[in-house]
Amino acid sequence: MVQGGVQAAEKIGIVSYGACIPRLRIKTQEIAKVWGKDGDAMAKSLNVHSKSVPGWDEDVITISVTAARRAMYRADIDPARIGAVYVGSESHPYAVKPTATIVAEAIRAAPNLTAADFEFACKAGTAAMQAAMGLSKSGIIDLGIAIGADTSQGAPGDALEYSASAGGAAYVIGRTGLIAEINHTCSFTTDTPDFWRREGQHYPSHGGRFTGVPSYFRHVAAAAEMLMGAVKTKASDYTYAVLHQPNGKFPVRAAKQIGFTDAQIKDGLLTPFIGNTYSGSMPLGLAAILDKAKAGDRIFACAYGSGAGTDAFDITVTEGIEKIQRKPEETVQAMVADAHYIGYAEYAKLRGKILMAE
Repeated sequence: MVQGGVQAAEKIGIVSYGACIPRLRIKTQEIAKVWGKDGDAMAKSLNVHSKSVPGWDEDVITISVTAARRAMYRADIDPARIGAVYVGSESHPYAVKPTATIVAEAIRAAPNLTAADFEFACKAGTAAMQAAMGLSKSGIIDLGIAIGADTSQGAPGDALEYSASAGGAAYVIGRTGLIAEINHTCSFTTDTPDFWRREGQHYPSHGGRFTGVPSYFRHVAAAAEMLMGAVKTKASDYTYAVLHQPNGKFPVRAAKQIGFTDAQIKDGLLTPFIGNTYSGSMPLGLAAILDKAKAGDRIFACAYGSGAGTDAFDITVTEGIEKIQRKPEETVQAMVADAHYIGYAEYAKLRGKILMAE
């Protein structure tokens, strides 16, 4: 199914944003050593040199709450204005019990709101952004919070183990006080089963090389073509570009195919340092760009979710970006740099790969 976005006169966009990346990290070489692989070769092959690891007290809920609180604080937003809280993830702590209600309570939002958990692999967070855009633009709500966060899983020894990581970002969506206007959004969606996890299974399965050309690259290219066709732009018209990052090589290759330069994508490319945060991947990259963007900058952003689909956004930064708090110590790059490296044994214990004796 192909779905095109609909433009209207009234502005809609980002009022504020916040991010959260766990401090714990494990290096690619450390994982490779356990499985008898060449760590340097693996790091080069994937362009992933380390990845974030959630601590014993970190999960999608804590990451989402932290990111949402930072977004609220950054623009001094009254919680009473929040009319929707949506959390996109494929690693919600509960199979039946929403993450979104806990986040809403934690940010002291009033109970007269809508809350829901979203799921569409790695684009669940951007699907939440689109839903919040619709409700706010229609006037049903004032502000909505959309979050993309994950503590992704990779089976021991599987290729995913080198990249599946943790982190997330929250976006406050509204019509006034915009720091960035979302000029247009569109989605490209097909039934392409490149990656899946059945009910009750702890680790996902994937289609190997099938995840590349027919899945990721096809959908990202199609969404880019649709979006640029709708807003009459070309790659060179954008100051920055950020794509979903399943590893450090795919987004670089896809960006070049679309026409973007290394300079346009370098600020949002985080996977080489923190791994693939799944639903948090594109939102975190966009947050890193917003940390340094200035009024008039134009951003192309595209999230990809296996199964498969892409959500693309054309964004223009407004003068409002200068009015929110962007302290150097609170930027995404500061979070990336604040790393504490652990060994495989501690990592395996934290991720439940080692069963504790009772």
